Amino acid sequence: MRGGGQRGNQLGSGESNSCPQYTWEEVQKHNRTGDQWLVIERKVYDVSEWTKRHPGGHRVLEHYVGEDATDAFMAFHPDLQFVRKFMKPLLMGQLALTEPSQDHGKNAALVEDFRALRNRLEAQGLFRTKPLFYILYIGHILLLEALPLVLLWHFGNGWIITLLIAVMLATVQAQSGWLQHDLGHLSVFKNSTLDHLAHKFVIGHLKGASAHWWNFQHFQHHSKPNVLSKDPDLNTLQILVLGNVQPVEYGIKKLKHMPYNHQHNYFFLIGPPMLIPVVFSVYIFKTLWSKRDWVEFVWYLSYYTRFFLCYIPYYGLLGAVLLQSFVRFLESHWYVWVTQMNHIPMDIDYEKHEDWLSMQLNATCNVEQSAFNDWFTGHLNFQIEHHVFPTMPRHNYVYVAPLLRELCEKYGVQYQVKGLFEAMSDIIGSLKKSGELWLDAYLHK
Repeated sequence: MRGGGQRGNQLGSGESNSCPQYTWEEVQKHNRTGDQWLVIERKVYDVSEWTKRHPGGHRVLEHYVGEDATDAFMAFHPDLQFVRKFMKPLLMGQLALTEPSQDHGKNAALVEDFRALRNRLEAQGLFRTKPLFYILYIGHILLLEALPLVLLWHFGNGWIITLLIAVMLATVQAQSGWLQHDLGHLSVFKNSTLDHLAHKFVIGHLKGASAHWWNFQHFQHHSKPNVLSKDPDLNTLQILVLGNVQPVEYGIKKLKHMPYNHQHNYFFLIGPPMLIPVVFSVYIFKTLWSKRDWVEFVWYLSYYTRFFLCYIPYYGLLGAVLLQSFVRFLESHWYVWVTQMNHIPMDIDYEKHEDWLSMQLNATCNVEQSAFNDWFTGHLNFQIEHHVFPTMPRHNYVYVAPLLRELCEKYGVQYQVKGLFEAMSDIIGSLKKSGELWLDAYLHK
């Protein structure tokens, strides 16, 4: 199981001081497709061609062109020594000695204190996994996967048994979703190759989804959460308007794809029940087909093959299809409420060029800690800690939270904690407010 990444020497620390030097103004000119520079630990890199091969997807890098990407780089890569091998050919030079380390007037003291906290957490071993946690976790998933077949064998396929089975299988899907999330963030094994392999098994064979699709979407979200035009989770297909800025823009432009002033009502009909069964299913299949990723396609098909082989003997083909659809319906409700309660009610705006800590805290909030909340949300009740330290094993969030909260208090960064039902109801309240802003702008501006 994985250990914390070693920071080691600063990137390019062995480079000569005579290498080319650049100002922030010069770096920020290179922010267009085919001409993209960024800065990591005061070193200037040309990532114009590397974006096409970047394992996390080209858009993650493109979101940081012309900026200091140091903290994002540290957040996403547990093995920095390995990544440095790919960065050496991209090195262009360094920032001039007269230039600040931070772009766009970011608070240098806050950034340095945040990095010191990260070093402290690494030294304390909080980026290392407790193997027993994940052994028990995958064990309870596999147990819930097997129990429905035992119930069918002993009691048959009556309505009560079928409903119980649907709840168990939906629980498997939700909990497997949280597990694949950990694996996708490389927070389980010491060797990231094992994380990738296990990720393909869990998301492919246990869930019937795609690791490639998930990575491409999710890392963009983490790199710029709640930033319009950068966070793909804000792409609501013009069905919803979110935050305080987008609704007014739509209203001024007289855009009325939906009656947005009623979105807090129709959300119950098209959000929780349809996201996974319809939207995700279509996107996953399109991604696998368009990328011709046949290995992941086999993992994807293995889930459905196993499911129908197990349940057609008891329900027939139509019954098994209906059971699968109902499981997805239940899972979708679970997923939507848990994942959106931390983000939709928070600040949603265009790029502000904030430091890593402030950006993540403005876009996320926590939900109160309890054994049930930890299990039910896959520890995403610690959404703040997860967003700030995405490669940290989730069972350590509870130890990190007080230290991170102390740092936020020192610099006046808002650290929000809500009750579970309060956080869920805030989704509806936020949608209602956004709809009202749209209607006002539509009618009066």
